[in-house]
Amino acid sequence: MKKIVLLVVAMFSMTLTYAENENNNNVQDVKAYDMTVNMRKLAVTLGLTLDQMEIVTDIHNNFCNEMMLAAYAEGDERNILMDKAVNKDIRYMHYVLSEKQYKKYVMLLNLTLSNRGLK
Repeated sequence: MKKIVLLVVAMFSMTLTYAENENNNNVQDVKAYDMTVNMRKLAVTLGLTLDQMEIVTDIHNNFCNEMMLAAYAEGDERNILMDKAVNKDIRYMHYVLSEKQYKKYVMLLNLTLSNRGLK
């Protein structure tokens, strides 16, 4: 009887550990989609004017919201939503930024996505 109780306790603890690891992986996946950045550092890096900074902040906030929606989507829908968000962000930034600023922004965005394992 004692062996059966110990076996049940051992199986229960293994199940809890596995479930906890699954939840941690899901949380880490969602954190990878959090694209918030320090806008002042981005502005300095890109050499933004005050008007550009205001517009870039709005575009980036919209991009962050769309990426978080993608984070909570399932399977293929996640990739589709992420691609749409990235393409929309790049298109809007190209409209606001100069060619030199745009190239630097695309480089930073690609680097960020690849560092987070999203690309």
